[in-house]
Amino acid sequence: MSIESEAAVAELDAALDRIQVSDGLADELFSVVDLLDATPALRRALTDPSTPTERRQALANGLLQGKVSEATVGLVAEAVGKRLGHRALTDGLERQAVRAVLKVAEGNNALDEVEDQLFRFGRVVEGDPALRAAITDRSSTVDRRQSLVDSLLGGKATAQTVQLAKRAVAARDRNFSRTLNGYVEGAAALRNRVIATVRVARPLELEQRQRLQAALAGQVGRDVAIQEIVDPQLIGGIRVELGDEVIEGTVAGRLDQVRRQFG
Repeated sequence: MSIESEAAVAELDAALDRIQVSDGLADELFSVVDLLDATPALRRALTDPSTPTERRQALANGLLQGKVSEATVGLVAEAVGKRLGHRALTDGLERQAVRAVLKVAEGNNALDEVEDQLFRFGRVVEGDPALRAAITDRSSTVDRRQSLVDSLLGGKATAQTVQLAKRAVAARDRNFSRTLNGYVEGAAALRNRVIATVRVARPLELEQRQRLQAALAGQVGRDVAIQEIVDPQLIGGIRVELGDEVIEGTVAGRLDQVRRQFG
């Protein structure tokens, strides 16, 4: 993403942060994204840099006025007013839809719960080849795959977790796991935290978790949310994935390093 696009996305974030987020805002924004994805001519018209900003915004307003809330109309007009390409426009609106869901969870004091539930569901899907195949099978309709997610999570997770897990099925970047992980990171970002995926041979004790959390926070200069994965195959020790960085402290990892050095 270009610096200009990053700045535009930050401005859209700020625009959403200024309004009172209702339960239906995310659904409306997701619907706009789906409409733009399905209508290339409209998407081109709304992002054509040769067309004055006012005309592009007037087109968006005429299309949406009276059909969605004023908040949605305003956010779409704000996005259209930026110099965003076809994909950047839809990605920016999708981001605000996801953030709207997370903000509703935050208002319900359930943001941590949503973050953890999305992470755990992603691990369940990754660990079950048959389930992963069923959820990501693009020969099956999105509705059918979303119904599968609903049957697995309905009544067992928060409404926001179910909503986002079902949305991840559409996987606009064609990858369910990456989409779901992006939602988890978005939940952490709302509280200015980063996600650390911690793989351990045995569950961390509370004191160990707190020490690790403090050490990682000191390293990155921000609060850290730990998502723990118990993996007996590690033999012992710990493996931390923090963004693109991997901190290897497992017995298996150290043995592998020795083999590479002397192999």
